[in-house]
Amino acid sequence: MPANFSTIIWPAATKRPGAYLRFFNACCEGVADYFARRAAIATLRALDDRALRDIGLDRSQIEAAVHGFIALSDQARM
Repeated sequence: MPANFSTIIWPAATKRPGAYLRFFNACCEGVADYFARRAAIATLRALDDRALRDIGLDRSQIEAAVHGFIALSDQARM
């Protein structure tokens, strides 16, 4: 079975017409998520220690909580 030049050069994923658009959208969503996380971190850093304690966080846990590595305690969810 002879191979066409186009099948050798372009992988199957890029042959579909919307592949570049989906890739571009994924990049834009990643950038938007990054800026949303940075805004959340800045907002939490602006809180005083008492407010952070009320939601169950220490100042050293802010970034981990924003990224989803720390679950809120049951007391903070009420």
